[in-house]
Amino acid sequence: MKVAIAHEWLTSYAGSERVVEQLLALYPEADLFSLVDFLDDRDRAFLQGKPVHTSFMQRLPFARKAFRQYLPIMPFAIEQFDLSAYDVVLSSNHAVAKGVLTRADQLHISYVHTPIRYAWDLQWQYLQQAGLQRGPKGLITRLILHNLRLWDVASAHRVDCFVANSAFIARRIWKTYRRKARVIYPPVAVDRFRADQPRDEFFLIVSRFVPYKRVDLAIAAFNALGLPLVVIGDGPDRDRVMGQAKPNITFLGYQSGEVLIDYMQRCRAFIFPAEEDFGITVVEAQAAGAPILAYGRGGVTETVLPGKTGLLFDAQTPEAIAATVRDFDAERSRFSPSLIRQHAEHFSEARFQRELQDFVEQCWANFQQGVALE
Repeated sequence: MKVAIAHEWLTSYAGSERVVEQLLALYPEADLFSLVDFLDDRDRAFLQGKPVHTSFMQRLPFARKAFRQYLPIMPFAIEQFDLSAYDVVLSSNHAVAKGVLTRADQLHISYVHTPIRYAWDLQWQYLQQAGLQRGPKGLITRLILHNLRLWDVASAHRVDCFVANSAFIARRIWKTYRRKARVIYPPVAVDRFRADQPRDEFFLIVSRFVPYKRVDLAIAAFNALGLPLVVIGDGPDRDRVMGQAKPNITFLGYQSGEVLIDYMQRCRAFIFPAEEDFGITVVEAQAAGAPILAYGRGGVTETVLPGKTGLLFDAQTPEAIAATVRDFDAERSRFSPSLIRQHAEHFSEARFQRELQDFVEQCWANFQQGVALE
């Protein structure tokens, strides 16, 4: 097979890029396509020197800092890649990558991190946060999102086989596209972590500072609790959230992988207040032996075992987080770091490579034989 890998944009090394990293490990001769490539030198190692074929968006004004403002033309841009020389196209999709054009004799498998959140279930939250509920700009934005939804559904028909990063996302794929998807959990580098380190007394959050991550709820909860909380991460909401915090809360900003590992291995418990599609940091913290205190919606319901590897709270409120922290402290001794670590090993990189390779080979064999694909 001659393989092409299509990804939306390369601007950081996060969850979707870890999938791309493993795809490149599985298919080292594959060619990589992305709308833009603005990776910092510190984040490029996962590409292992692989050149990136970018779109015309790479050269547009202010694209480096504001490429997301070009969302209305991204469907057009992704369709401009010429992938006619490849047998198999693997798209890594959370926005438009699945919209690449392929012929009837080419197999297209799309690994979906999520359907476009801000065009579907998060539209109203997005409009509210951007102050676009009313007025001419709001009307234009809603029209853009409407057209994006039409294109998103139409482009789903270009995919031969869908893969979802969780059962939660598989349900969203069915709801949005009426297509079934195989669930293959993302790769987590569990071998980088140890679960035998002494635990400290601080709680930990690792997150981007964007509204849907709900770091502000955890800040409010720990303001009331007065317990030590360490927050690692950066993002547009950081200054606003920091302004709400009391002295028992420490902000470390962006940190390297080594620092993240150290804090995950020592924290008292890991706090996760967001509704996330999967949540790789939740699995990483478990690989480090840390109990998880998380909002019980989304991907965490598939990665956290309540009462064994953590506790789930049923409302995104400071009061629910604080109550769960108190419940955890009352039964802290029941959580075994070694058993938590053992559970995390089910999400390893080796497991991901094995499951995805088997799925691709199965789809390719059926495709060549003319067997109907789903």
